[in-house]
Amino acid sequence: MSMRYKFDILAALREKGYRSTRIRSEKIMSESTMQKFRTGEMVSTDNIERLCKLLDCQPGDIIEYVPDEK
Repeated sequence: MSMRYKFDILAALREKGYRSTRIRSEKIMSESTMQKFRTGEMVSTDNIERLCKLLDCQPGDIIEYVPDEK
């Protein structure tokens, strides 16, 4: 099973006023979580929930299932 983000998470956060420095200083998300967004790795459901709150969206707006090619 493969999951991926539908859009650039960090760019969407920047559009909402959440720059990396603000995210770190306000301890909104950890640096390791931010690095996972940079590399396209999946994060925990707690972090997806936090993203939904910050971006005012649903989990399905953020991630999608991509079937494995066989």
